Amino acid sequence: MTQAKNGDTVRINYNGRLADGTQFDCSGNEPLQFTLGEGQVIAGLETHVEGMEVGAKSTVTIPAEAAYGPHRPEAVMTVERARVPDNINVDIGARLQVRTPEGRPMPVTVVGVDDTSVKLDGNHPLAGRDLVFDVELVEIVQAA
Repeated sequence: MTQAKNGDTVRINYNGRLADGTQFDCSGNEPLQFTLGEGQVIAGLETHVEGMEVGAKSTVTIPAEAAYGPHRPEAVMTVERARVPDNINVDIGARLQVRTPEGRPMPVTVVGVDDTSVKLDGNHPLAGRDLVFDVELVEIVQAA
């Protein structure tokens, strides 16, 4: 059977969960399609799919470094509550978008709030976490 290789466009079914079993994502009704080697999915998942044969199923644990990277404390910031417009939801867990000093949009998560400040985390929500994927290679759509 043909193995998936760099440059192939593939379709996979997957279930992503944390080490404690908490599911964070899945392919749902439609397989995920991406091209190996183009960085369209996290590096560890791409590496795992390369070499699989159509119909193969496997489970892989991807360390944080090959997923969304380590949690970077320097990406956590505190802003004055007065600088946040009143109509903005600052409940813990709320996802917001701020602008970097260069003017680029950056997604953040509210991780703390009190009367005077709001603590925002610019890390990806899965940064610093090892991820477990159940993967099935459904199809090689286009071979390189």
